[in-house]
Amino acid sequence: MSRSMAYSDKSIDVVIPVYNAPDLTRRCVDSVVTYLGNSIRRILIQDDASAGETRQMLDNLPYDCVDVYHAKKNQGFGLSVNEAVNRSDAFYILILNSDTEISHDFLPLLCATLAADAKLAAIIPAGNSYAKYNLDQYLLREGGYIATYYLRGHAIMIRRDIFQEMGGFDPVFGRGYYEDIDLGRRLALRGWRLGVHPGAQIYHKVGGSFGRGRAFQKLIKRNRAIYLSRYPKARQSILLLSGDCSLEDFPPSVLDAIENVFHEGGYVHWLIPAISPTLLCLQMYSQPLCLSALISVMLRGWWRVDRRITEIWMMPGIPLLLRAALALWGRAFRVEIKELSFKEKTIQNCSVRLLSK
Repeated sequence: MSRSMAYSDKSIDVVIPVYNAPDLTRRCVDSVVTYLGNSIRRILIQDDASAGETRQMLDNLPYDCVDVYHAKKNQGFGLSVNEAVNRSDAFYILILNSDTEISHDFLPLLCATLAADAKLAAIIPAGNSYAKYNLDQYLLREGGYIATYYLRGHAIMIRRDIFQEMGGFDPVFGRGYYEDIDLGRRLALRGWRLGVHPGAQIYHKVGGSFGRGRAFQKLIKRNRAIYLSRYPKARQSILLLSGDCSLEDFPPSVLDAIENVFHEGGYVHWLIPAISPTLLCLQMYSQPLCLSALISVMLRGWWRVDRRITEIWMMPGIPLLLRAALALWGRAFRVEIKELSFKEKTIQNCSVRLLSK
C-alpha cells in the first residue's frame, strides 16, 4: 500500500478506538484500508482492554500500515482516542468508531473543505446517522459543508494540533457518550466551526460496541447531566413561528438571536406554512405550520426537561387566535413568549394560512 498523499500535502492518520466487537472492528479496518489506503499514512488502533478474541484478531491483521496498542485497563472512548492521537504527528486525524464502515474515498472532499475554510476545525462525513435530515434543505457554507454545533464522534476529521490544543476529549465522561458533544461545544466557544459534508458518506452501526441496554441508558443519563451542568444554555429549545417568508426576510437582529442560540448549543424549531425553507444549520428544523406539527413540537421531550420548548418566538403574520392560545399555554407552563419585530426590514408576502387539521 502506498503511503503517499495522492491529492494533499497534509498527512492523515486514522484513529480507531476498539473495545470488543471483533467482527465489526475487522470490517471497519478492512474498509479503511480498501478505500482510504492510498491516501492515509497510518491506522492507529487503541485496544481498550478487549477480550482475547478481539486481541487475537487485531494482532493478526495483515496490514503494514496498522499499529495496534493494547491498553492494560479499560479507559473508555475519550482517553483511548487521546492516547492514540498523542502517538501521531499527522496534520489531520480521522477518528472512527470501530462500528463504522467506509464505502468510498471521501478524504478529498473533507480535505478540500477544511482547506477552504480556515476557521473550520472539524468535518464529519454524512451517512445513515443523518438519515432523518433532508440535507438538501440546509445552507451550504464555503467548501460545500453544512454547519453544525453538535459534534458526532463516530467519524470526525480534525486537525491534530487543534484537537490537542483543546485537550482532546475530556476523560470525565468515562466510557463514552457526550465527550464528543462536549468537545464540539468547547471548539464553538473558542470560535472554531464544525461541519457535516453531505457528499461524504459513512455507515455507522449505532451501538455496535456498547449496545443499547441498561448500562448504556445509565451512562448516557449520567454524562448528559455533566454536559448540561457545564453548558446550561444548551437546554435552549426555541419554537419559532412565522408566515411564508425566507431567511433573507429576517432582520439582522432576529438572525443574530437565532445564531446565538446555536452558538450556545440550543435548537430552533421553525413552523412555517412553506414546507421546505432553507435552514441555517443542523440544529434548525422546520415543519409546516399546522395543528399536528405544533402539538408534536410542544410535547417534544415532555418526559425530559432538557428537550422541552423553553421559549416561543412569534413573528408577524401569526393569526390572533393562535397567538392568544400560545400566550395561555406559555403562562400555564411558564414558557416565555417573545414577539419579534420586523421594524428593520419589511417582509414581502409574509402571510399565513389558517391552521389545518
